[in-house]
Amino acid sequence: MLTQTLVHVAMGRLPADLVIRDGVWACVQTGEFLPHTDIAIVSGRIAYVGENAAHTIGPQTQVIEAQGRYLVPGLLDGHMHVESGMVTVTEFVRAVAPHGTTGMFIDPHEIANVFGLKGVKLMVDEAAVQPIHVWVQMPSCVPSAPGLETPGASISPADVAEAMTWPGIIGLGEMMNFPGVIASDEKMHAEMHFTRHAGKTIGGHYPSADLGRAFHAYAAGGPEDDHEGTRLEDALARARQGMKPMLRYGSAWHDVAVQAKAITERGLDPRRFILCTDDSHAATLAYDGHMDRVLRHAIAEGLPPMTALQMATLNPAEHFGLSREIGLIAPGRWGDVLLVRDLNDFRADLVIARGQVIAEQGQWLVELPPYPYPDWVKHSIKLKRLLTADDFKIELTNLRTSVVANVIGVIENQAPTRHLRLVLTPEKGEIRSSLFTRHPSPDIAKVALVERHHAAGTIQVGLVSGFGFQTRCAVATSVAHDSHHMIVVGTDETDMAQAANRLAETGGGQVVIREGQIIGEVQLPIAGLMSNAPVEEVARQAETVLEGFRACGCTLNNPNMQLSLLALVVIPELRISDKGLVDVNRFDFVPVIE
Repeated sequence: MLTQTLVHVAMGRLPADLVIRDGVWACVQTGEFLPHTDIAIVSGRIAYVGENAAHTIGPQTQVIEAQGRYLVPGLLDGHMHVESGMVTVTEFVRAVAPHGTTGMFIDPHEIANVFGLKGVKLMVDEAAVQPIHVWVQMPSCVPSAPGLETPGASISPADVAEAMTWPGIIGLGEMMNFPGVIASDEKMHAEMHFTRHAGKTIGGHYPSADLGRAFHAYAAGGPEDDHEGTRLEDALARARQGMKPMLRYGSAWHDVAVQAKAITERGLDPRRFILCTDDSHAATLAYDGHMDRVLRHAIAEGLPPMTALQMATLNPAEHFGLSREIGLIAPGRWGDVLLVRDLNDFRADLVIARGQVIAEQGQWLVELPPYPYPDWVKHSIKLKRLLTADDFKIELTNLRTSVVANVIGVIENQAPTRHLRLVLTPEKGEIRSSLFTRHPSPDIAKVALVERHHAAGTIQVGLVSGFGFQTRCAVATSVAHDSHHMIVVGTDETDMAQAANRLAETGGGQVVIREGQIIGEVQLPIAGLMSNAPVEEVARQAETVLEGFRACGCTLNNPNMQLSLLALVVIPELRISDKGLVDVNRFDFVPVIE
């Protein structure tokens, strides 16, 4: 038995496979930094942690000299979506493990909206063969808001019950239908019941600013964590109600700084808090890092290094019931250890996962073969016909000199949007972008949602403010949370049609058209969401999209991620779906033109 082997090694009766000598042990379970520590690992597990492991070294033992570097547990991302990186699970792991991430809790909500349970199973199977730990949360809300959007597939309580029996499923993904939970919706509560019955964790998602009776009811419904907080009071309320605040620092969502004040200024117990990324763009992964980036930011915002480490290791492990396996350096746990020189500028010199040295100085030392995806997953863009400029017009039924329009207002670096009511001037019976209006309102572009799962031919056209386009252009994406139809935003209807048709031709991704020419493109043929190319290549392609945004006049940080959320009908205030313009505060439709 494994425990016998661990005991034999700890006693010196058997040699270890790997010994790390003379490091500073970041003992997250006690909050101590202990110098001159050795670690002995056998069969992928830690057998001994102490001042001298010389008795565990045999002729074949691999010995690593830490030379006073910190010995840190492998980093864990408590909540994330692989699809947001635009790459497969394998390529995501290839990108992040050299930075020190040895465990991820992934919610494949995006591919579930395209392919349903069989899409989730693809991700579970791929996760199972990775050299690091990848656990899957079963997506909960597909569609995220029934009646307000049409997904490519749906997830039922029976699907959730089945998935809870699969190896690798750690719990239920973020419960986004918070109005359904509050209203005691049968489907939502059945999914949480099956998860609780399986002894697994229920993920939360409460983006509302209302911390009154509705929030208390949501907490009573069963979600055990939440990453949607953006304010200090959000962190306080969640922690006090027994939920784990997940402070996210992704490519576009920067919610750590404000909420960390719950610990640094208000003195709350940090062991209730977890760090996560939620959504990381390919360029962020390729150039800035992953959970190491989050740690650097959290420490810069005033969290003590030990506190930040606990929030990225032991806290998520305990939250998901895995502290017997991961999250700390201690006997019996997996040998997931990082060697780090400076905790304040956190960068992993050496990464050991499951007792194997997998990366050094950011470079892989072991083979990570690509995962073979079936052909059917690469044909998900279905349009009824080629689109034309006429499909993107907003024509008035009667002539007026001015109209009141409901406009989506983008908020930089945040997931919520504003519901703007603006007075606009029609041009020859049409509403056009501000570039083509004699009496321009500031920064108005068109936004369209094109149904792409069932070739229904549905196109909804609305208005958006905040992208700052200064020229004739259009940007289209098949990454469009949560139902992942096609979103097209632009100032020119002809360019908008060209952009949409290009995505249908390539199988999905993102494309920028300026004055009829493609100036930026990333191709994502797997479900219209991911590429199986290395993250560096995808990042280079994605950078052309960001350059395209800038060439069109947009100065937002990560505007492609802002674009991808314009159809997210579970986060206030105003969104667009295949059924129309949605006022998320009221969960009802509003007209584009009043």
